[in-house]
Amino acid sequence: MPPTSVLVVDDSALMRRALKGILADAGDFEVHTARNGVDALEQLVRLHPDVVTLDINMPEMDGLTCLAKIMEEQPTPVVMVSSLTEHNALVTLEALELGAVDYVPKPGGTVSLNIEEVSGDLVAKVRAAASVRLRKAGGLTARLKAQTRRTRAAAPPQREIGEVGSVDLVLIGSSTGGPALLSEMLPGLPASLGAPVVLAQHIPASFTAALARRLDEACALRVHEVDRIMNLQRGNIYIGRGNADVVVARRTDGLIVKSVPAAAEYRWHPSVDRLVSSTRRYVDPARLVCVLLTGMGDDGATEMAAVKEDGGRTIAESEETAVVWGMPGELSRRGGATVVLPAYEIAARLADWVR
Repeated sequence: MPPTSVLVVDDSALMRRALKGILADAGDFEVHTARNGVDALEQLVRLHPDVVTLDINMPEMDGLTCLAKIMEEQPTPVVMVSSLTEHNALVTLEALELGAVDYVPKPGGTVSLNIEEVSGDLVAKVRAAASVRLRKAGGLTARLKAQTRRTRAAAPPQREIGEVGSVDLVLIGSSTGGPALLSEMLPGLPASLGAPVVLAQHIPASFTAALARRLDEACALRVHEVDRIMNLQRGNIYIGRGNADVVVARRTDGLIVKSVPAAAEYRWHPSVDRLVSSTRRYVDPARLVCVLLTGMGDDGATEMAAVKEDGGRTIAESEETAVVWGMPGELSRRGGATVVLPAYEIAARLADWVR
């Protein structure tokens, strides 16, 4: 099998050498480098690489502009490699919405002398990117945002979770490809949705606040980062904080959601399996709806399959639309999916089930 061809794009010669060395040492990559976006586009035409790794802050042409041109002129899987500043978190989320497959955080800033700390993550994500299904960038239009604002204004007052209705809670898990999909799917949920939503998206802690803000601007439902103990209320989506786990519990005044330290027995965080497992202790599985979206691995498959076995309903994203059909594919293979749906049908099915 021929090696995977990778184009590393970074304006720092030191970072180019470091990233090239990490990938070359893995043994199954043929690595080329480019010093900025202009150089990258020229080499893209000549090399036709399988994957591009792309820095954000570069002279002549920045990473976001370069990404947009790549997706327009020669669609190629792109992994963003950027420092975890608040600004770069926002730009990286925009890159994911434009079509980037994944991201790797530089642990030490723009020129990261300790880039070796993320070598395993970089290799794994570049390998995965080489075989992903590229999504067409959706973006969030001004029309959709205006429509969302009108829907919110007309929405009924928030109510505590009660005994009326057939669903108490919606749980969603996602990983690779998730931020872009969520920006397209969640705005399709109506303000009148009959249950709160808790989301575990594998993501760094510095990204979750930015992701929650972007989604809150686009959605009829209010969107919050779980940065404290919060009462679960209809009309709201709660996003688990990155590099931690998000769990559901019950107090005398109702269900709550909170962020807790990442548990070592779970591989990915926020853990989808841990979220679902904690919820099953306090909510009858028959009153749950669980959704497993795009992502590598099998996080969420075990616990969501148990929910279906105990009378709950589950949705697995189909291979047709998933960037990586790992997590939802595993749920489907285990017989744990009530339905398998393309991404563009999931919001409507949730609205139908969770009245």
